[in-house]
Amino acid sequence: MAKINKIMSNRRLLALQEIMKRQPMEFNNSGKQISEYYGSNVFGYDAMREYLSEEAFNMVQDAMEKGSTLDRRIADQVAACMKAWAIDKGATHYTHWFQPLTGTTAEKHDGFFEPVDKGRAIERFSGSQLSQQEPDASSFPSGGIRNTFEARGYTGWDPTSPAFIFDKTLCIPTIFVSYTGEALDFKTPLLKSLSALDKAATEVCQYFDKNVTKVIATLGWEQEYFVVDAALHSCRYDLQQTGRTLLGASPAKGQQLEDHYWGSIPERVAAYMRDFEYECHLLGIPVRTRHNEVAPAQFECAPVFEEVNLAVDHNQLLMDVMEKVAMRHKLRVLLHEKPFAGVNGSGKHNNWSLATSTGKNLLSPGKTPKTNLQFLTFFINTIKAVHEHADLMRASIASANNDHRLGANEAPPAIMSVFLGEQLNKVLDDLEKNVHGGKLTPEEKTALKLGIAKIPDIMLDNTDRNRTSPFAFTGNKFEFRAVGSSANCSGPMTVLNTIMAEQLIKFKDDVEKMIAKNMDKDEAIFHVLKKYIVDSKIIRFEGNGYGDEWKKEAKRRGLNNIPTTPDALEAYISKKTLHLFEHMNILSHREQEARYEIALETYTKKIQIESRIIGDIVTNQIVPAAIQYQKMLVDNVSGMKTFMSPADFKKSADAQIEMIKEISERIAAINTDVFKMIEERKKANNLDSAKKQAHAYCEKVKPYFDTIRYNSDKLELMVDDAMWPLPKYRELLNLK
Repeated sequence: MAKINKIMSNRRLLALQEIMKRQPMEFNNSGKQISEYYGSNVFGYDAMREYLSEEAFNMVQDAMEKGSTLDRRIADQVAACMKAWAIDKGATHYTHWFQPLTGTTAEKHDGFFEPVDKGRAIERFSGSQLSQQEPDASSFPSGGIRNTFEARGYTGWDPTSPAFIFDKTLCIPTIFVSYTGEALDFKTPLLKSLSALDKAATEVCQYFDKNVTKVIATLGWEQEYFVVDAALHSCRYDLQQTGRTLLGASPAKGQQLEDHYWGSIPERVAAYMRDFEYECHLLGIPVRTRHNEVAPAQFECAPVFEEVNLAVDHNQLLMDVMEKVAMRHKLRVLLHEKPFAGVNGSGKHNNWSLATSTGKNLLSPGKTPKTNLQFLTFFINTIKAVHEHADLMRASIASANNDHRLGANEAPPAIMSVFLGEQLNKVLDDLEKNVHGGKLTPEEKTALKLGIAKIPDIMLDNTDRNRTSPFAFTGNKFEFRAVGSSANCSGPMTVLNTIMAEQLIKFKDDVEKMIAKNMDKDEAIFHVLKKYIVDSKIIRFEGNGYGDEWKKEAKRRGLNNIPTTPDALEAYISKKTLHLFEHMNILSHREQEARYEIALETYTKKIQIESRIIGDIVTNQIVPAAIQYQKMLVDNVSGMKTFMSPADFKKSADAQIEMIKEISERIAAINTDVFKMIEERKKANNLDSAKKQAHAYCEKVKPYFDTIRYNSDKLELMVDDAMWPLPKYRELLNLK
């Protein structure tokens, strides 16, 4: 047993020795250009053209573009052709790939083969198997919609997101609903919000361009992540189970020299990037950008913009690909929002815009007053929508993980605000001053037309960047920077699409009321936009979001600062939000309240797990290591006393005696705090509602994490390096 304990205590040192032998894994795509294999594992346009009949192809295209329903006969044709394509690609199984409210994806694989008589089998895949499956709905979070004895749920094919092959399995993107029809996933409300936004935005576009028949919301996500060596990862129980380090002293060199950002990519990581990008390109994920991020061992990848639903599916798939490919390279990818204290956390910046069927970006100014008036209409309505639902926007990015990140190290604060940049702020200020209500004079019309004709070309990037803003205009798009790196983009995108759709409906109603009063259409639009500029002015902020001055200013303006998830989630069940989602036909009251319950329960469980792990680590690893080192000091002091004079002993032993005392004090403080934390956890577990439990874990249990960590990190700086059981920050963050 003593030998086993000795080996276990040296796991960190053995891991460091293993890392010294590491060589970058070679990556070889046979020298092909990306264009030669891009999307080859996707049942996309070219594959459908090759395998489907003309009739089936046209009907699938209509389903993808117009949302029309496929009849059973065509569904059978599509299924047969999809199966043939997949088998030609080496697939043996198929699965409905969906996004339950766990935050990850789910899949159950079924073989294509079907036994027939005389011990034979054939490959079969029908239209009904393509269109629908029946997973166990009670085994996924439902917020009370499904009980254990009410197991039935359904997945339904989403033809707007193409099927793909991953790990020799045909994956079919689907929605997931309960037996009684309630949404149990992220995709269903997202699709509804996209439809609502399309309808509302298209109607507004008719004021400016009668040729617009459809408006598509687009998304370009920027995925930040950390990479650590697999051997060190295996020595950190906290990293394995929670995705973040619950303990760890800051290294002497972190990110303070600002030398990692956009620096030379470490060779091992570059090989990993090339490998996962190759896998992504096979799957049609248009990842194009890669670079070092600010923190050591932190990186980022980003794709070309896509339609929101497809972009969300691709991001969920990307995270799975990244984790699987990392293992091939003896690495682990960390998608947690704050894996390491004291350095930048990781976000997933959601760059959102609107594109028309005529190819116009509605958030990009044109060269004439008319096209710029269209730009201003969608630009100002976006600001107004965020102003009206700022707390809901905050709730959409709330999580236990993201609470650690918001408000520090280049992450935006928990106060929702909109950054526009100096020039566009001036444009809005000028419009506010020039429009006085009622009919415009000829001089005012001329001034306005000249003014909006001079809006700077956004292609020149005339807006600055503000990393402290949660929602910033960055050229021809809005960047929702507050989204966390591990989050499903569907949540915040569903909220943004829905509030924008609602706002555009209100805008059209307000304009029509002005027109009904015999006001010219352009004057009516100016009149309404001016009112919106005034009404939403408090949400616009150009300064430092980290400063205490902003917190005071935000409070004066009436903007809420909601730093914790349990408080932020309250916006999900406000009368305003419940009415919004029901009125826009996105989520019923029951569905929305269920999501609130699930979010609270998820928060509680994450803090509960972290509490148990931090108690386990300090009790079973940190304190024993400290005691072992303390014993070594005690033995050394005792030995010194036997052969030194009292005067020499006092002079030589005082420092070690003080260390012995400090170790005892810190061990005692850790043990006391762990005991108190456990007691608070027991009290929280006995509370009778998800809301009470979440608040108790947030306010009573979680604060002990900081005090326990403080004393543990102090011990890390004292204990002999060879005795310390956990890989340290200086080792985890060094991949060179």
